[in-house]
Amino acid sequence: MTDKTVLNATHRSLGARMVDFGGWDMPINYGSQIEEHHAVRRDAGMFDVSHMTVIDLQGARTREFLRHLLANSVDKLKVTGKALYSCMLNERGGVIDDLIVYFFDEAHFRLVVNAATRAKDIAWLEQQAKAFEVEVKERPEFAMIAVQGPNARAKVLGLLNENDRPRIEKLGKFSSAAAQGPHGMPLFIARTGYTGEDGFEIIVPTEHAVALWEALAAAGVAPAGLGARDTLRLEAGMNLYGQDMDEDVLPWEANLAWTISLDEGRNFIGRAALELQKAAGVPRVMVGMVLDDKGVLRHGQKVLTANGEGEILSGSFSPTLNKAVAFARIPAGAPGDVRVDIRGREVPVRLVKYPFVRDGKPCEGI
Repeated sequence: MTDKTVLNATHRSLGARMVDFGGWDMPINYGSQIEEHHAVRRDAGMFDVSHMTVIDLQGARTREFLRHLLANSVDKLKVTGKALYSCMLNERGGVIDDLIVYFFDEAHFRLVVNAATRAKDIAWLEQQAKAFEVEVKERPEFAMIAVQGPNARAKVLGLLNENDRPRIEKLGKFSSAAAQGPHGMPLFIARTGYTGEDGFEIIVPTEHAVALWEALAAAGVAPAGLGARDTLRLEAGMNLYGQDMDEDVLPWEANLAWTISLDEGRNFIGRAALELQKAAGVPRVMVGMVLDDKGVLRHGQKVLTANGEGEILSGSFSPTLNKAVAFARIPAGAPGDVRVDIRGREVPVRLVKYPFVRDGKPCEGI
């Protein structure tokens, strides 16, 4: 049986096409996925991301615990409300999940983890937290709405208590704060997202979620489904857990070196495996590719290089670029002319640095 977010009936009333996503009944689109994609790139769109798991960590040794747990360093979090993206690794260096951690105070941090990995994430957290006497508390009483696009922040700010508005307007990227929304509803607002556009991710008590969604719609924010969210994050060069990395992929192989902090004196889980692979030479690399001819790049397609075979990870038609783009994992070394096997036909592709799109426009070289 699939789980439902508190906004499920709202999606259905809007005519959404619903699909099973990680055990949740979620909207893939409300009509035209491409129009929803463009609405986010050009104006403002909103996504129900209430299937994501909110977990609060509390205890005197919470920072110490997170220094041990995460590949990125929580010592970067010094100001209340600041956030950090990190991978959580197993002993082999493989990615258990990627997540965002928020700093409230030394005895209270918050994690937002992926929906499909909820059960294993909580089990892992509870197992590792015991030695640090940290409480792991899931927060199912919260819903979450992401509002993204060049006009997203302005439209959210217009709904806030006038005393909170200036403070939220000044929030820097990867920062968060509490505020009052319509009818005095309590909101936790973070300037984060998964589309490559500016905006907010808003955590709201479930009893206020429908009212917040309706207020955003009245302010001109377009509902968008998981289909548009996927093409937006791919254009923006953002990894998807389970497709671009998993427990058998080390961050070096997923273009996530920027999330690893090999800071002195911090023996986090998976560090030894990361250092061994780095010293030996990373055998596979993750690259971006563009198909200039007609066709679509899809997950699982075979990639042919001078060094052997790789495969497409995330791949899709890009509405902004009007052509297919993808991430692929291929053997390290000079790849030569690269081709993708599309239904038995070897099609040439261009390797490019991603992101493919930034600030709504194609990046240089795309």
